[in-house]
This record gives sequence, C-alpha cells and structure tokens, in this order.
Amino acid sequence: MSILIVDDSLYSQRMNQALLESGGYKDILIAQSATEAYQFLDQWSIDGKETIDLILMDIIMPDVDGIEACRMIKQNQATLDIPIIMVTSKTEKEALQSAFSVGAIDYITKPLDNIELLARVRSALKLKKEIDCCKARESKLLEVTRQLEALNKTLQQLSSTDGLTGVPNRRHFDEELADELSRAKREKTPLSLLMLDIDFFKLYNDTYGHYQGDDCLRMVALTAQKAIKRPGDFIARYGGEEFSVILPNTNSAGAFTVAEKIRVDIENLKIPHIACNYNNIVTVSLGVSNFKPGDDIIPADLIKQADHALYQSKKAGRNRVSTF
Repeated sequence: MSILIVDDSLYSQRMNQALLESGGYKDILIAQSATEAYQFLDQWSIDGKETIDLILMDIIMPDVDGIEACRMIKQNQATLDIPIIMVTSKTEKEALQSAFSVGAIDYITKPLDNIELLARVRSALKLKKEIDCCKARESKLLEVTRQLEALNKTLQQLSSTDGLTGVPNRRHFDEELADELSRAKREKTPLSLLMLDIDFFKLYNDTYGHYQGDDCLRMVALTAQKAIKRPGDFIARYGGEEFSVILPNTNSAGAFTVAEKIRVDIENLKIPHIACNYNNIVTVSLGVSNFKPGDDIIPADLIKQADHALYQSKKAGRNRVSTF
C-alpha cells in the first residue's frame, strides 16, 4: 500500500513517515508541495503502475494550499478515487468544511497522535481497497457485458444469414421487404422485387453432386450480389436455388435493367452444365414485380407477382427476365 505525504515542513515529513513506518507501512512517498504531488501522480499514471492508495495532505502550504490541491486531485478522473486525509493545525469549522467539500474523507490535527493517525490511515486504506474491489468487479461486469453484446450480435447475424452462401436468409428477407415496402408507401417512392431461380438446378445436382451444387449456389449468390451496386439494394437466399433482390426507389424499367445484368453476369460465368441441353452452362431465370406510389399491396402481393413473372420466364424458355 503506497502512501503519499504532502507537506512543506521537513520535520513534519519525517515525523509522519516515522509514525507510518512504526505501523508497518513501508511504501512511503514524500512531496514537498502540491506541484510535486501532481508530478508524482502523473508519473505513476504514465508508468502504468498501481495508483497511490492514500494521501496525507497538509492544509497550509506555500503557492497551492492543501484544499486547492485536494480539489485538483479529485477533478482528475485518474486520481479521484484516492482517499485524502487532511493534516492540519487549523480546527476552524470553515477550513474543515472546505476540505470536506472538495473531497477529503477525514482530517487529523497536529501534533499527530500515533494511535489516532494509524487508526485513521487503516480506515482510509480499507475504504480504498473496497473502492478498488468495486471498480474491479465493475470492470469485469462491463467486460462480460461487452462480450455478451458481441455474442448476441454474432448470433443475430448468424440467425439472419444463409450459412451456405453468406447472403441474408429468408427470415431476414421477410423483415427487409416489410420495412422497405412500408418506407416506400410512407415516402411515396417506387420499390421493385426480383425473384431469381437457377435453371435446371436439380439436374445440376444429380449430375455433379451436392458439393459442386453448393459451389454453384455460392458463385451465383456472389455474382448477383456484385451486380447490385447501391448500399440500399438487398439480396437474400429465398430458398433452395432461388434468390430474391429488393431494389428500393427503383421503378420497373430500372429493375429490369438490374435483373438483366444479373442474368448476363451469371451466364458469363460459363459454369458447365451438361444436363442443360440448350447451352450446356448454368443460367438463371428472373421475374420482376414493382410497387408504385398509391398501390394498395402487401409484401406477399409483391412476392406473388414476382413469382408469376418468374414462371413466365421459365415457360418462355428460361435464361431470361420477365416483368409482371
């Protein structure tokens, strides 16, 4: 336990140190002024050592008196928890009231009594130990809270992300579509939805196996994700080999352009698909639906319309985009 004596009197310094050492306290520091005390405290903070555990502060000192020094120490976040006992020959109520008002926890009058000094020091050090324990528990609790928040965030991300492709899952899509449609109605802006399906994907899996099928799904998801440029655009795995894309503030013509880019980009991957008898590569079909300000529809309506358009693309020969 480190104790700092702040006193401009050499006699008082030695007397206080001797009394403390007689009580078993060996880690004693001496400062002859408030300025020197600040330097001690600053240096210990910079060195990263444990803080001083107790300060015995004389009230009457040149330049900066003990009351003002106490005020400054208590205003510093790094030192405000250090107990300060004022050592004084003054017993006027005004002086003592000032000392307590700036943060001193106790006082002792000169000449110092050995038994009284050690009793007050033990009490102050016990308080400091309790403060340190409370801060340690608080710090540990804050760390546990931080870890739980990080874990909850990770779990939330996992619960809303498709584990295979890394894009949002159906659950996240449902939430996003509901939010975006509500915003579009509120702000009177258009909203488009794309539904994308990999052509003849069951045949692909039967031909190449599920591991290669998983790779195909990942490549399609990544390519579609790269094709949508704006931060608000949203892609999700809707289920199986089907993906959905939400395009806020996008009319039907703009949505068709995005859908066509996705289709072409995936076609240009030239992923072999020998079971696809018309071009022998992986392709996708897409359907587009659109909300216009004033439309009275719900998310299920947009999905149903995009599904209908997707069916038209498949019926017309696949590898194409159709608009509802």
